[in-house]
Amino acid sequence: MIRTEALGCGARLVTESMADARSVTVGVWVGTGSRDEDDPQAGASHFLEHLLFKGTPQWGAAEIAESVDEIGGDMNAFTTKEYTAFYIRLLAEDLPLGLDVLGAIMTDPALRVDDIEAERQVIQDEILMHADEPSDFAAEQCTAAMFPGHALGREVMGTPQSVASLHQPEIRGFFDSHYRAGNLVVAAAGDVDHERLAAEVDARFADRSGGTAPSRVPPEGPVEAMTVQERPTEQVHLVVGMRCPGRHSPDRWPLAVLNHVLGGGISSRLFQEVRERRGLAYSIWSERVHYDEVGTLTVSVGTAPENVREVLALVHGELDRMGETGVRDRELAVAKGHLRAETLLSLEDSGARMSRIGSSLLLHGQVLEVDEVLAKVDGDTVEDVAAVAATLATQTRTLSVVGPFDPDGP
Repeated sequence: MIRTEALGCGARLVTESMADARSVTVGVWVGTGSRDEDDPQAGASHFLEHLLFKGTPQWGAAEIAESVDEIGGDMNAFTTKEYTAFYIRLLAEDLPLGLDVLGAIMTDPALRVDDIEAERQVIQDEILMHADEPSDFAAEQCTAAMFPGHALGREVMGTPQSVASLHQPEIRGFFDSHYRAGNLVVAAAGDVDHERLAAEVDARFADRSGGTAPSRVPPEGPVEAMTVQERPTEQVHLVVGMRCPGRHSPDRWPLAVLNHVLGGGISSRLFQEVRERRGLAYSIWSERVHYDEVGTLTVSVGTAPENVREVLALVHGELDRMGETGVRDRELAVAKGHLRAETLLSLEDSGARMSRIGSSLLLHGQVLEVDEVLAKVDGDTVEDVAAVAATLATQTRTLSVVGPFDPDGP
């Protein structure tokens, strides 16, 4: 059973009880991500994700790690463009310790100067490591071109320059502004008692009351048609991207079907044509991302330089074809079956369920039951998907290229 509640401290709580579970996963979802940073703050959310694990005035980093290890817990965090999440998964009997740790780092992080300087170097290395992977760089380059000059187009980690300029006063100010109860969702799934957890969370976050979700400016202006980075790689890494509806649009349901038919599985049109029939790439896939007011649909592939033109022609041709003729009945049935099973299989443990209910409450303001989600997908028709495909086909496409090509492109 899923229960939601607005707590006295200002945070929202959502829980899902799992009858046979002996574990529980608790997560704190902060409604601030990299798009909510000013240019000089770029990377602040990700920096804080690292720093909160460095401890509090009472808990050192090694002490936290040892305490969690001793009970076999799993504690981690991640940052996205629109939120940051911290979570711990452990046996239900050890939940008090988990709440002590999460509550402490989320309300009273030390943010010591020495820790900031040490973690700054770790993040700089992480940025360089990420940039060394050409497929990742091609994807980031594509996003930047789809949202030029907008925070959605920036890398979540920031830039080497922005990370170098973030110091304790700026980081502390960012924490004090955004990490307040009014901008938090606490989610838990597994062997959990809602009332008891509500009381514990309310007490721990009482001193962090106030705060609201950040105000956001939607992206405006045209996308960039092409962006190329020449690298001496063996393959050329290509990403074709276009804007699509945001997460509040009802079109996201037929778009899920369209994405699967296009490149979301091994039976998809692009995988079958590019990989199976022609052998032009080891893998090719499409994926969709939904932000608050806009989203993206991208197709990614790595191929030999001599095959670039043929692969691009196939990708663009398939996008055009779907815009003209939509999808077939059999493709619709396969996509629905895949999405149904994917949804159900993803909810086999308390961590996955916590993630679903926490992100849903934070991003949508409500949590649909799983059967409601499945009904949304099952309600898609061939006509619904065709309408979305036709609209998508009119969007300007961005091409991102990383590989042995000059800046004039392939």
